[in-house]
Amino acid sequence: MLIRRQNMDPVFTLATDLDGTFLGGSEMERQSLYNWIEMHRSVVELIFVTGRDLPFIEGACAEGIMPWPDFVVGDVGTTIAVHDWNTNRLTPDDALEAPIAALWGDGVADIQDHLDAAPGVEPQDVVFRHRMSYHYDPEHFDPATQKVIEAAGFDCLISDNRFLDILPKGVSKGPSLLRLLEARGRARDAVLVAGDTLNDLSLFETGLKGVAVGNSERGLLEKIAGRENVHVAQYHGAGGVLEAIDSFGFADTVARAIETEMEVPA
Repeated sequence: MLIRRQNMDPVFTLATDLDGTFLGGSEMERQSLYNWIEMHRSVVELIFVTGRDLPFIEGACAEGIMPWPDFVVGDVGTTIAVHDWNTNRLTPDDALEAPIAALWGDGVADIQDHLDAAPGVEPQDVVFRHRMSYHYDPEHFDPATQKVIEAAGFDCLISDNRFLDILPKGVSKGPSLLRLLEARGRARDAVLVAGDTLNDLSLFETGLKGVAVGNSERGLLEKIAGRENVHVAQYHGAGGVLEAIDSFGFADTVARAIETEMEVPA
């Protein structure tokens, strides 16, 4: 087993969406990416930036479906959590989440009756902390519902043409990731973001180097067209992430770090 020296920063941070991205691609591509990360954990940092909640991530990691992350920006940016490597628990960072909780307040209580009666949206069967998420049916959705949500002071995010998220104003994956990176003192040019749907758009809007994997939805590709910081991959999911790690030179950066003995036995 290898560990990161506690007095040194990682030389590369992968901040990745899960569904369709880190969990996408073929089994061989996923294992290639996961094994590469685990082989270089002393110098590679892993952050999940996802719509998934902490219990889902803990369960998937405990089952060995994917590697444990160092940090999680979950619930579409409304949760920021730290992984305790001793207990394998993901714990929300109260200080980093404080501005998010303040913006959310009592949530959607004032417009709950409207949402309950709104066509084309069905609440997801999950308890969320600082957001509400719905299954979205574009054929029956009334655009007036989005206006009600925004008039109440929230952001309304529709992604993959099947999900609708109600978020605190100005909160999403990108801004929350930047808050975490700043708190940890991470160099922006050592970070790669990865995603595949419109709820990942804010990751690419940060200006960080990014990859839209080969199976990305058309709406996302239209929004990021012409962005020099974004690599549009040919390979799907994990294969696209590996493609970008190589394309941006991060594989070489990690290899040089290993060669200079930044890694030590645990």
